Amino acid sequence: MIISLDAMGGDFGPQIALAGADIALTRKPHLRFVIHGEEDRVLPVLAQFPKLQAVSEFHNCEVSIAMDDKPSKALRRGRWKSGMWKAVEAVKHGQASACISAGNTGALMAMSKFCLRTLPGIDRPAMSAIWPTLKGESVVLDVGANIGATAGQLVEYAVMGSAMVRALSENSKPTVGLLNIGVEELKGLEDVRVAGQMLRDARLDSMHYHGFVEGNDIGAGTVDVVVTEGFSGNIALKTAEGTAKQITRQLSVAMHRTLMAKIGYIFASGAFDFLRSKLDPRNSNGAVLLGLNGVVIKSHGGTDNEGFAAAVEMGHDMAANGLLEKITRDLEHFSTRKEQE
Repeated sequence: MIISLDAMGGDFGPQIALAGADIALTRKPHLRFVIHGEEDRVLPVLAQFPKLQAVSEFHNCEVSIAMDDKPSKALRRGRWKSGMWKAVEAVKHGQASACISAGNTGALMAMSKFCLRTLPGIDRPAMSAIWPTLKGESVVLDVGANIGATAGQLVEYAVMGSAMVRALSENSKPTVGLLNIGVEELKGLEDVRVAGQMLRDARLDSMHYHGFVEGNDIGAGTVDVVVTEGFSGNIALKTAEGTAKQITRQLSVAMHRTLMAKIGYIFASGAFDFLRSKLDPRNSNGAVLLGLNGVVIKSHGGTDNEGFAAAVEMGHDMAANGLLEKITRDLEHFSTRKEQE
């Protein structure tokens, strides 16, 4: 499988992207890479990873998209010639199975939508996140690609999120919930209530519609897929990330306050290591831009090499397990059910 990399994206550029790709290669030796970026910055770093270099093809791109560029500016300046565009374009032309970038989120979404277009039946793409829960992991979308969503778009998100779960696991019928301010059917915005009725009436074989869920249900793992619009989803995501950092830092301070606390930490270090690993954002790094006619993964811009490796492996899994085919098939089934009604 060939993975296309935007080596210039993120806070640290080629150093993290290539180190992460090298880690992913050790775990999945069958991977091959097409790397895009500025040769004077990429090639010296690539030379540090001879195994990666041996299975990679490099393409020089003189233009790179800055992390603070507006999407419109990025499109004007980088269309057809930037490393980000070329990385996405490789997927369009069948030269790679997935694209990975840690670059500017808005620019990546704009370029991906412009270059790849959306799948038939998808109005707007959504950004999904893997969310650690008390029961394992859940998929949450949209977490920032779009502000606001109609009832129809929320239904599309539900279909896409369900397909993502089935591409990541052996769960053949994920549970889906709509994020709301209460579980009662009369609560919430009209679009959310209408979307709930649409999902209930559809009775899709590919998912089980659970109903409305609240914010505390996300971490509890009440459902496999949590559906919301991008404004609420992004706030929930950033709140959870901040809370996780707060907990780990406060635990560290508490465990070093007194001699007895330090002794207790020694005996409980295994438990704290387990908690730290569960809250480590690197393990779930990589947001899938769902709804595009191709697999594009957005890595966190500030991640390290382990986090970027996780994003590469997610791209591999989405392509290998037929994510696009699952979404297309589910949308066709949903359209057929609507026509029959």
